[in-house]
Amino acid sequence: MSEASLLKQTLREVMSGQARASADPHRPAWHLAAPVGLLNDPNGFIQHNGRFHLFYQWNPLACAHGAKFWGHWSSVDLLHWRHEPVALVPCEEYESHGCYSGSAVSDDGTLTLVYTGNVKYPDGARTAFQCLARENAYGEFDKSGPVLALPPGYTGHVRDPKVWRHEGQWYMVLGAQDLRLQGKVLLLRSADLTCWEPVGEIAGSGLNGLGEFGYMWECPDLFALDDTDVLICCPQGLAAQSERYLNTFQAGYFTGKLDYQSGAFPHGEFTELDVGFEFYAPQTTLSDDGRRLLFGWMGIPDGDEFYQPTRQQGWIHTMTCPRELTLRNGKMVQQPARELQQLRGREQEWQGAPQEAPHWDISQAELVIQTGTPFLADLGGALSLQWDGERLTLSRRNLRSGEREHRYWRGDLRELRLLCDHSSVEIFINQGEAVMSSRYFPAQPAQIHFTGQESIALRYWPLSDCVIE
Repeated sequence: MSEASLLKQTLREVMSGQARASADPHRPAWHLAAPVGLLNDPNGFIQHNGRFHLFYQWNPLACAHGAKFWGHWSSVDLLHWRHEPVALVPCEEYESHGCYSGSAVSDDGTLTLVYTGNVKYPDGARTAFQCLARENAYGEFDKSGPVLALPPGYTGHVRDPKVWRHEGQWYMVLGAQDLRLQGKVLLLRSADLTCWEPVGEIAGSGLNGLGEFGYMWECPDLFALDDTDVLICCPQGLAAQSERYLNTFQAGYFTGKLDYQSGAFPHGEFTELDVGFEFYAPQTTLSDDGRRLLFGWMGIPDGDEFYQPTRQQGWIHTMTCPRELTLRNGKMVQQPARELQQLRGREQEWQGAPQEAPHWDISQAELVIQTGTPFLADLGGALSLQWDGERLTLSRRNLRSGEREHRYWRGDLRELRLLCDHSSVEIFINQGEAVMSSRYFPAQPAQIHFTGQESIALRYWPLSDCVIE
């Protein structure tokens, strides 16, 4: 189908469906969601010429996974966002089944996208091309076509290029599956973004002492924090354990030190980035002021996503809030981007017995809980958070089966920071030592109710809307 035809259909879906989607009581007030249709991975997150750009995987034509477009927002401050022209439309032969995930760089001052063109064949086979597109004077992107075909030794599952510059060279990490159906991360090098040479497999199943560790690794992202290199990735196929790896697929990280010449990347153990119900495909960028910022997709592929009630209103999924990343004692720390504090309304404080706590409206709110003693918090009757002195348990009913399901964190609890937005909550544990992100669908306006035997201290702020132009 031609680009013009696809854009006409997209315009029809947006014009006919946006009012219904916007009126949904579960629609976020300050998280980013697509106008209509399905949103998934954040793509091309970058600060370019003083403005943040966030692209996203988007199917505007249905609440289903299909041939993905790249939607595009931009912002000066992570709070006021502007819809930009649709960046990529899957209309060429080399991207016939979707413009899959990728990244953005500034190449001699030109905003340039590097993405995967996904192609599926009638016999069930598939291939992938890594492609370029460059911004023109109208804020649109002109495609240059493929710059890297499927590398030998891998199946058609090679995708999600993340590109950065190091010591005068461009480098790319790619998610891949080898011919033994083992997940890998590939490293490549280029002088000009066009001609790429392989450096090697830097991580994956069977490498660096991991043993069997998944059949496909998606959405790699490699960057430095202090003097440590961090590899974020999403291994698919990890067996669930009693209290971890409980989602269909995982998103996590390794720390180590990359040898850029040989591709050697000795690293430590895999750590999940978020232990809630919905978090996947994170992508980071380095801001002009030196912060490493992250957006994630508040969703999980191949889970129970299509039972979410927002599909009936013509939209599905949101991004997480933007987060700042640092290392603390060798572990990743995630905290809400400081800009979000500008959304706060009048602060309220309370301390006492949990069951006497105010029943605050958490439809769009920030709440800090300071306690190390056991308590139970009920969020809108649709989600519960319980601390028993040793384990934090987040619980809800599964939308498909109706059965209770749980996610866990263990440690020495000192503080919880909850960021709530109509149908989502992001729980930052001990100033970002761990995070639990989840969607839930309470009746609105949702309130929080506490029970427990010992005193807790609370701080509460209502949050205003982000502005989306």
